Amino acid sequence: MAEQIETLLKTGRIIEPTSQTKAQAHIQDYEKAYARSIEDPEQFWDGIAKELDWFSPWEKVLEWNYPWAKWFVGGTCNITYNCLDRHVQSWRKNKVAVIWVGEEGQERIFTYAELYRQVNKCANALKGLGLKQGDRVTIYLPKIPEQIVAMLACARIGLIHSVVYSGFSAPALESRIKDCGSRLVITADVGYDRGKSLNLKQVVDEAVARCPSVEHTIVVRREQPGVPLAQPKELDWETWVEGCSPVCEAEPLDAETPLYFLYTSGTTGKPKGVVHVHGGYMVGTYITSKYVFDLKDDDIYFCVADPGWVTGHSYIVYGPLLNGATILTAEGKPNYPTPGRWWELIARYSVSIFYTTPTAIRLLMKYGEEWPAKSDLSSLRILGSVGEPINPEAWEWFHRVAGGDKPIMDTWWQTETGMILVTPLPSVPLKPGSATRPFLGIEADVVDKEGNSVGTGGGFAVIKKPWPSMMRTIYKDPERYTTYWNTIPGCYTAGDVCHKDEDGYFWFMGRADDVVKVAGNRIGTAEVESALVSHDAVVEAAVIGKPHATAGEMIKAFVILKEGQTETSDMIKHLQAHVLQELGKIAVPKEIDIVTSLPKTRSGKIMRRVLKAKELGQDPGDISTLEE
Repeated sequence: MAEQIETLLKTGRIIEPTSQTKAQAHIQDYEKAYARSIEDPEQFWDGIAKELDWFSPWEKVLEWNYPWAKWFVGGTCNITYNCLDRHVQSWRKNKVAVIWVGEEGQERIFTYAELYRQVNKCANALKGLGLKQGDRVTIYLPKIPEQIVAMLACARIGLIHSVVYSGFSAPALESRIKDCGSRLVITADVGYDRGKSLNLKQVVDEAVARCPSVEHTIVVRREQPGVPLAQPKELDWETWVEGCSPVCEAEPLDAETPLYFLYTSGTTGKPKGVVHVHGGYMVGTYITSKYVFDLKDDDIYFCVADPGWVTGHSYIVYGPLLNGATILTAEGKPNYPTPGRWWELIARYSVSIFYTTPTAIRLLMKYGEEWPAKSDLSSLRILGSVGEPINPEAWEWFHRVAGGDKPIMDTWWQTETGMILVTPLPSVPLKPGSATRPFLGIEADVVDKEGNSVGTGGGFAVIKKPWPSMMRTIYKDPERYTTYWNTIPGCYTAGDVCHKDEDGYFWFMGRADDVVKVAGNRIGTAEVESALVSHDAVVEAAVIGKPHATAGEMIKAFVILKEGQTETSDMIKHLQAHVLQELGKIAVPKEIDIVTSLPKTRSGKIMRRVLKAKELGQDPGDISTLEE
């Protein structure tokens, strides 16, 4: 009998969608739509792909040579044609595509026609440097409109973009440039963070000095006087695109042409270059954006991610633009200059869809409900959460402060999957803390190590059939790609533990590496963390397993207290008693440390392996994605 992961968390209330939410949802009967999509997934994806524009049709929807997939075989397309041209040829030409807000409140607005012109000028400037289809371009920019323009311009002419988050150090940037062999780096002189100016050009100079493949560096100069440039290798963005034609045809590309490499190390070791392609990725991000966020033409859509992460690729840039949406994107942190910043932006721009992370929600929780209460949030219609499991406490807080009747789309997916895989739809009943059910066309399950479905209970999250936006390989490391499909026979293994309840709802419990084995019981860290955060004094928690002489492992917790709470020995006892009450004796942390911060990736995931390595005096491995 395969060992099963214990499910200790008590599932809470069910929240039904309002009649208005249900009536206006694109998918009103999930059960029926899902059953139809799973009956014949290829027919389902074929129908979705036909909602988009192709230069030539595909001969075959899917070619599946386990574990290698090709989608829309023989078809030609270009993702930017669907993001831009088809809107510019319609009434959406003068619709706002992107609203950008700087850290100090500066504003830049691009209609679809203007974004189209800027992308074309940049694409022609790229051609002017002699770049050709298949060449790689590293984009190391802060969250400014040029980041979006550069991504789309590369895609338009078949270049492969590799966006690197602008908080990374020179060695981290260097390793990513070297791995993909970029010929060009696009950067800015500075980024801004809480009123401070960060010298990005210096980081790039240091990295590029050791990267012989780089022929040119393009610099967006934000400060006066402009940073000096070493010409002809270094070029000013404005001068570079100036005089370039605003007309550049989208290159017809085979559906399997690589669109981008995105390096992810997250909570594991050496960064890996995940490869996504034009055709399948376009279809997956288009339809998930439309159905999950119930996108309508009058929506203002605000996703707080950075395009340096996959959420920014899929759900700031590509997915919303494929749908002709209006995107709000803002530079800076949620609590600068005040903890009301995001709530004020929602009110100022009448945001209707707001997609954020559990980490950010917990940060805002720390400042209390008075900040959201100061802003008019009545425009909100749909909320979203991404990045890691959202504990019920944070879910309930987010739901309450946003008006108490807005559905939260708690989305589960990964850099490797390209698109959302397990998620509510707006018409589906919600359970706080659960990502609910698989998206249409996605056959997800919870299984034991041998791949047997656990029915109800805890196990490993897997996907049993290929889907269009799945990564095609790990760049230069196909063996590493195959491990995703060979860890559990016949399935894509996400590396996450999960339990499935009696209604088929998925409850993600953290990374499989983070399971703690106490006296033969396997406990997901997310459950213990969730129990700790449900205590009134706690805003955030991280849990690890430590070797124990008799129990195998014991649970150790690191806890951040809410403002105004103080550390006492009584507080530690209260927290242990609280976990005992919530989950039972087996899950009570033997040790609790009160801390002021936790190691996180810049996309907000807690890096438990770093805590564990520090605790055990080991090498934490690659920490290039670490925020602090």
